Amino acid sequence: MVTDTIAAIATAMSEAGISIVRISGENAIPAADAVFRSGKSGRRLAEAKSHTIHYGYIFDGDERIDEVLVMLMKGPNSYTGEDTVEIDCHGGVYVTKRILETVLKQQVRAADPGEFTKRAFLNGRIDLSQAEAVGDIISARNEYALKSSLDQLRGSVRETIQDLRKDLIYHIAYIESALDDPEHISLDGYREELSQVNDRLLSRLLKLIRSFDNGRMRKEGIRTVIVGKPNAGKSSLLNVLVGEDRAIVTDIAGTTRDILEEQIEIHGISLNIIDTAGIRDTSDRVEKIGVDRAISSMEKADLILYVADSSVPMNEDDEKIIEMLRGRRVIVLLNKTDLPGVISQEAIQACIDAPVIRISAKEEKGIEELENTLKDLFFQGELAFNDEICITNIRHKQALQDAYESLLQVKESIALQMPEDFFSIDLMGAYESLGKVIGESVEEDLVNEIFSKFCMGK
Repeated sequence: MVTDTIAAIATAMSEAGISIVRISGENAIPAADAVFRSGKSGRRLAEAKSHTIHYGYIFDGDERIDEVLVMLMKGPNSYTGEDTVEIDCHGGVYVTKRILETVLKQQVRAADPGEFTKRAFLNGRIDLSQAEAVGDIISARNEYALKSSLDQLRGSVRETIQDLRKDLIYHIAYIESALDDPEHISLDGYREELSQVNDRLLSRLLKLIRSFDNGRMRKEGIRTVIVGKPNAGKSSLLNVLVGEDRAIVTDIAGTTRDILEEQIEIHGISLNIIDTAGIRDTSDRVEKIGVDRAISSMEKADLILYVADSSVPMNEDDEKIIEMLRGRRVIVLLNKTDLPGVISQEAIQACIDAPVIRISAKEEKGIEELENTLKDLFFQGELAFNDEICITNIRHKQALQDAYESLLQVKESIALQMPEDFFSIDLMGAYESLGKVIGESVEEDLVNEIFSKFCMGK
């Protein structure tokens, strides 16, 4: 752990009411004292109590730069666990940079991205899952992503992982003790006991692993793909949902040749909406590439909005699309209801088991029903956002998967009547894999990579 003192601008570099320059490290308070002059008391920050705010001015030599408030937090009761000073100055870009440059003259270096949070982790203030939650809170796109990240910051993932590791280390220690001292610690009947514990742990791990898809959608948004035949009104629907003309709309079939992605929020749920080329058999090479990309996007989608033109009869292209939709999460939108209809809601429902909504993208009718259907789907259906812990980080999922594989080896060893030391090896493998989630068994390079993705000043 380095002991040098770091500083950075902790707020966005733009004109604003207030900007913050953050300093952390053993020289943070002396460095702040060197540039800060109290506006009233004349007291030095080194003489002040922790968690106090002081009014005064920042000076670069004899030049007064700005009128400020300085917040003093002495370690270990600070975000980083070190002495920390935050200078609240006026929010001009130039004045904020001048204050940072003045601080950096006082045996202080510029912080790397995420270095304040990295120090909080290295000093034991937070574990690695909580540190990652800090970054997730900053990048949260909706209220559910924010809630999930806040739960993780409060320690929901850490507590779950520690609970799992507690069971594992108990049985690792028991086996090792029994092997070292068989006269006093018996392993008779232990296989049956371990088998029950192992099955319970496998079940808990599998539930966490399976929560990843829901967690990813909370964090990143629901990947929603609009599909249908050419000229069905897909681009018109995108424009209505986004609230502006993002896609070109014409009466010419095949106008959309590539995918177009936008993000919207409906009832607090983020949707990454993707408009695609109309799906049909075509000899046009460029259009065919667009069709292939549409099919590829559909295969990766969390939710599909199938737009069908209710004013024209269904044909082989519709049948091909419906066949590709089977087994997927779909909402069918019967579009162009402002025109005389030839496709009934019942006819579509006979072909595919999915909600069917009559809309007119041109007249913006049926959109409210679509939004309510989305709300019902994600609040009450299989994708319900409940209060149970959800895994939102792919690194966590991989570590859980590794632990699960190790416990499957334990299960197989028990079934094959292998010696008990085989159990211990794989139990330890699971224990170490789970330790990677909270940072107790993690390589330095991975730690550096994680924090390098944070914003400057955090």
